[in-house]
Amino acid sequence: MHFPIYFRIWGFSFHPHFVMEFLAYAIGFQVYLVLKRKFSDVIAPAERWQVIAAAVFGAALGSRMLGWLEDPVLAWQAGLVGGKTIVGALIGGWIAVEAAKARMGVRIRTGDLLAIPLAVGIAIGRVGCFLTGLPDQTYGTATTLPWGVDFGDGVRRHPTQLYEILFLVALCFVLWRGMKMVSRSVWQTGDVFRLFMISYALWRVGIDFLKPEPRVLGLSLIQWVCLAVVAYCWRDLRRIVGAADTLFTTAGERIPHG
Repeated sequence: MHFPIYFRIWGFSFHPHFVMEFLAYAIGFQVYLVLKRKFSDVIAPAERWQVIAAAVFGAALGSRMLGWLEDPVLAWQAGLVGGKTIVGALIGGWIAVEAAKARMGVRIRTGDLLAIPLAVGIAIGRVGCFLTGLPDQTYGTATTLPWGVDFGDGVRRHPTQLYEILFLVALCFVLWRGMKMVSRSVWQTGDVFRLFMISYALWRVGIDFLKPEPRVLGLSLIQWVCLAVVAYCWRDLRRIVGAADTLFTTAGERIPHG
């Protein structure tokens, strides 16, 4: 297997990053439409589209800003393929959405419908990261484990992109259950999005120890930023964890014994 692995379509070669990013947006949006039909939206359609537009703009800006701050040299060398980070995109999109909501006078939390589409989109995007190989800068450290992958430099590494895909698939099931909890007023509006942000931030704090990244006081910049996200959501984290027993067992859904 030689990386990057290009897609050959109608005689043309397409970079895996571009193909999987396109699919991530397209499939993520379809998942959003399905969720919107299943669960009622908390804001009007016009406001929702402004929220989505703000999220896209903020994500594009935030992903580049944090990517450059993390490692300017590598970001410059990577060009259009690299120099971006999902954590920066999530935070940038979140900040932009809150700014747009403040301008519109919207006070309610609006992110629940976007949590699962974001998880799906990131998982699909990680396929592109894996197929890109070393230039993507998302590979793991060297390993002797049998599933280690040689991305072309003769070193078997942790396929951290694949680890993240598995994590996000599992998280989607938890978020889906959370959507039902919100619809039944067991959880508060916005809890599903907060759960997604907290879960992904904690995941990145852990998994990034398997990546060869520059570190300050033992942590990479992304890990420090993720810890800041968890600290910001601490009150929500305590409340969500306190109600965790309702995530899988609720009155009326318990399986009868006997």
